[in-house]
Amino acid sequence: MSSAMAIVQYPWLLALAVLLPALAVALTIIAARRRRARLARLGTPALVARLVPPSATRAPWPRALMLGLATALAAIAFAGPRWGSERTQVRGEGIDIVLALDASLSMLARDERPSRLERMKQEVRRFRSLSGGDRVALIAFAGRSYILTPLTMDAGALDLFLDNLDPGVVGQAGSSLARAIRQGTDLLLATKTGSDRAIVLMSDGEGFEAPEDVATAAARAAENGISIVTVGFGTERGTTIPVAGATGEIDKRDADGNVVITRYSPALLRAAADAAKGTFIAAGETDKAAKIRRAISGLRTQRRATETGVERTPRFQLFLLPALLLLLLDTIVAERRGRARRGAAASATAQRGAAAAVLLLLVGACRPGAADSAKAAQLYAAGAPLRAAALYKGVIDGGARDAETVYNYGTSLLAADSTRAATEPLERAATSKVPEVRYRALFNGGLAHLKPGLAAKGDSGTADLDATLVAYKQVLLLRPADMDAKWNYELALRKKKSGGGGGGGGGGGGQAPSNTPDPSAQAQSKAPRPSGGLGQQQAEQLLNSAARDERDVQGKKQQRSRAEPPPGGKDWE
Repeated sequence: MSSAMAIVQYPWLLALAVLLPALAVALTIIAARRRRARLARLGTPALVARLVPPSATRAPWPRALMLGLATALAAIAFAGPRWGSERTQVRGEGIDIVLALDASLSMLARDERPSRLERMKQEVRRFRSLSGGDRVALIAFAGRSYILTPLTMDAGALDLFLDNLDPGVVGQAGSSLARAIRQGTDLLLATKTGSDRAIVLMSDGEGFEAPEDVATAAARAAENGISIVTVGFGTERGTTIPVAGATGEIDKRDADGNVVITRYSPALLRAAADAAKGTFIAAGETDKAAKIRRAISGLRTQRRATETGVERTPRFQLFLLPALLLLLLDTIVAERRGRARRGAAASATAQRGAAAAVLLLLVGACRPGAADSAKAAQLYAAGAPLRAAALYKGVIDGGARDAETVYNYGTSLLAADSTRAATEPLERAATSKVPEVRYRALFNGGLAHLKPGLAAKGDSGTADLDATLVAYKQVLLLRPADMDAKWNYELALRKKKSGGGGGGGGGGGGQAPSNTPDPSAQAQSKAPRPSGGLGQQQAEQLLNSAARDERDVQGKKQQRSRAEPPPGGKDWE
């Protein structure tokens, strides 16, 4: 769509532009007829004409048309018309920083309150509040490392991933500081900048790699002009690691059944800082965020202006102002008629009732969060689901609890490949009493489990596949002819039966799952089903036999051996 083309924020509300004017006209005509009937009971037309002013017997159509037009304009303003475009920019001065954050199981230990992981998040938030002009990237690491966000000044995106950081984000147990430093170095070197660069690595230091590997990675960063700051968390006394068990929270145990004790180990953190001639901040230090800021305060900064997006300009005021003027004109005329005779009070009440309905409509057009939700929908349509999710989260934090907003938030996370974070809001939206929202939330919730289930190896994706099957069963109960749901159900069932072989058979194996609807919560067509899938009759037969197939797969699952431990024989670092 061209940026100059007009759009409507809430298209379904355009129906009010027809219904409300018709209602206003009808109420005005009915009130006028009732007034005439009351006047007729006073006497003959000639007598009434002498007793009341001419305006009392005036035809109601001019006033009805005025109120109808005002109501139509207010309804259009309420729908949120937008056209034209405006660019928003954030200006600042700072450096480029990679925050490498330890997301291993040992960070769940509670020798720091409320836990090492939460304490680390608190320090990150405090540090970012002191570094408003810096571009920041987030890397989460355990046995391997992942780039959560590129270098950005988008506070909403950073907060979103920081809030959802936990050991499940990485997936592979262990702690590899060297990998995190290497990946942070590569990320900074791949970005052209005139400012200095730094890596801030936060961890409890517990790992199974050699100090020489960590020192080599840190020395390479220093050779490329990148400063290293390492920050420790935990206590050398150590404590147990709480994990979820069948009956609640239990302590983590090793392969021999012994309770695991995790301890703060500063050796690797100190080795990285020494090799890069950087700064090491011990776990026992207070006000770590301020110390990090001081450690990098001497780096060279750069002025920058970051464009946060292009959005269409709201134009509701062009419709709202004429509507208000028409209502004001009607009020002036009505008051003048009211002073002419007291007998018109009853009919004027009905007429003011119509005007009051329009005013309530106008107040609704300015409800909190509407502008952010509209901007989030535009960002989603423009291919920026991560930023759209951040805006939807802000709307929800601001008090919005409607199922449509929660659905849009989950769908935006799903489009940004944050499948784990998307499941919770989609499950909440699936409880909606609105059939369309419930259907779409169930469909997208199933897809949020299907993607990791198809990507998993061996039995590791069984839980996601089971959740996928449950979700699409409910979708097919709501809409039995939904071929996209049947296709995704088939992919999940084939993957589960093959035990890791992926889709196959019927010419459709290995295809991608059917895509989700957009986050507008409106009935729009979904992406077409991949070619070569099951026919409708076959898909229905497959659904009818699903319970038997699932029991067979569960029996096979119980006979399989558990996965091997990670390198070093530990799965809690």
